[in-house]
Amino acid sequence: MNDGAKDTIAQWLTSVSGTYQQRPAIVDADVTLSYAELHEQVRVAARALMALGVASNDRVAIWAPNMWEWIVAALSIQLVGAAVVPINTRYKGREASYIFDKSGAQVLFTVRGFLDTDYPALLDEADALEQLRAVILMRGEAQGHGQRWTDWLDTAESTSPAELEQRAAATQPDAISDLMFTSGTTGQPKAVMVTQQQTLSVFRQWSSIVGLEPGDRYLIVVPFFHSFGYKAGWLSALTCGATVLPHPVFDAGAVLHRIERDRVTVLPGPPALYQMMLAHPQLDEVDRSSLRLAVTGAAVVPVQLIEAMHSRLGFDTVITGYGLTETTGVVTMCRRGDDHETIANTSGRAIDGVQVRVVDADGAELDRGAPGEVVVRGPNVMLGYFGDPEQTAATIRDGWLHTGDIGVMDERGYLRITDRLKDMYIVGGFNAYPAEIENMLLGHDEVEQVAVVGVPDRRLGEVGFAFVVSTEDRIDQEQMTSWCRERMANYKVPRHFHMIDALPLNATGKVLKHKLRDMARELLSTD
Repeated sequence: MNDGAKDTIAQWLTSVSGTYQQRPAIVDADVTLSYAELHEQVRVAARALMALGVASNDRVAIWAPNMWEWIVAALSIQLVGAAVVPINTRYKGREASYIFDKSGAQVLFTVRGFLDTDYPALLDEADALEQLRAVILMRGEAQGHGQRWTDWLDTAESTSPAELEQRAAATQPDAISDLMFTSGTTGQPKAVMVTQQQTLSVFRQWSSIVGLEPGDRYLIVVPFFHSFGYKAGWLSALTCGATVLPHPVFDAGAVLHRIERDRVTVLPGPPALYQMMLAHPQLDEVDRSSLRLAVTGAAVVPVQLIEAMHSRLGFDTVITGYGLTETTGVVTMCRRGDDHETIANTSGRAIDGVQVRVVDADGAELDRGAPGEVVVRGPNVMLGYFGDPEQTAATIRDGWLHTGDIGVMDERGYLRITDRLKDMYIVGGFNAYPAEIENMLLGHDEVEQVAVVGVPDRRLGEVGFAFVVSTEDRIDQEQMTSWCRERMANYKVPRHFHMIDALPLNATGKVLKHKLRDMARELLSTD
């Protein structure tokens, strides 16, 4: 996927800033940075990092919401050849402390006051501050721990521009761009290593496929600590001469008003984001005519949602895709012009240079249409898990990354993800895939959102338990069961239905199935 373009962050940033110069790169409240101003801000921050003693191959953490300083900090870290370590803003002190221990990061960019949270104080409570060489407060008061962002930038004077140029020139395309930690759904989070070249190459292609354009106004609600908000977010936007509009917390009403006020053209997000916008009472009071491009995925996407995103939200293009942190965020993508059924029911086909197979338990490729584990090979595959050669060897075998996802590939090479291996449950000897069942349940008129988990059953081993967000005040268990039996094999029909006000989601919009399993066990124990 190397197209011969600039393959280090330093080269790329110089190129885009020269191309787009006075175009607005970032608009964040009362701060607007042109591409030229962004480049200069990054260079100053990079010199301040060098003054702090940050060396090539060091790791530097960012624990903060979506904001312009996050972007400047990240690019300055990469400019000096170090790796960015993004931290989930929902983490508590001990969870963040684990990230520092695992990554070896000794410098932290953070904030005070986001959602009434004092991040340095959380680290202090976890006895993690003493291992940090510096804490830089991008926003909030420097009380006790941390140096204010503006004061820290003043230290750049002790590093000359020539020293920065030398460091940037010495940084190679194979320098680690970031350590992105996996979500930890199957144990402790693991740190994924990818290079600057991989990141730039994959997301140039991503940007081309979705159709980002100079002048686009890109509202980024997905958190920057996630690849969707960072790489498919601001990095891709800046690659194309678009304007980044950071948004720190999703609120459907606030997002709708920003679309009107800021003339937003691009708004990616998980399906739940669009569903909540469509359900908002002020939807039709807001001018949405600027919207043209949506990119979604990471969950079941019903055809009805794709159609509503076109007809009611006003998007010209809706694209779905599939990727993992371990694949630099991208494996397959739908293409512009694909029909609604393809966009809803598949995650598209492999991007250029990437091979995708569906295999059985022995690693043999299966026929098209047969479900099996999705494996991936190509230049998007991670170098490995940082400091964990055993997990790396278990995940990448004979050059193929084993994703742990169950999928089906059609004759066109389009992939449909049916579930996680760990989410599959077995009903009387039959494999049941929650995502498949959820997709069918979304066809019920009274079902807005649904998530299915497997629960123990004395007779069948396991059965389905469906959590339903409904348009009605209550759901009728017998009616739902009857409806399902008319449309799906009996073993797929959930044996339990429970109404819930909202599904528990993580910060990127994925349903927290482990919480639902806990809830299901508790509900069944009280029956």
